[in-house]
Amino acid sequence: MNDDERTAGSPIDLRHLAEQTFGNADLEAEVLRLFLKQSRDCLDRLSAEPDARVAHLLLGSARGIGARAVAEAASALEAALLRGTDGGSDLARLREAVAAATAFIEMRLGGRG
Repeated sequence: MNDDERTAGSPIDLRHLAEQTFGNADLEAEVLRLFLKQSRDCLDRLSAEPDARVAHLLLGSARGIGARAVAEAASALEAALLRGTDGGSDLARLREAVAAATAFIEMRLGGRG
């Protein structure tokens, strides 16, 4: 299966990721490891105290690697928090999207993680 086939329905747009990392596998792995750490940190912070700025930070990171579902969920959470709601259902959706992206990334990194 090639990257185009794996991108369809995948939590990460591999074409976008390859463009962002210039097709360099080592750079891709490093960027994905950074996303894993940052997404965990952001979720921890959002769970402790919902903050639109943290949701926005995760939104940008997700867009950078092509994690569209994470970006959409982070955007929805950010909007909810800016409206003054608690964003509970949006945070749950974000957790699910991050979990799917994390599983995909860990599988992709294999022994490189």
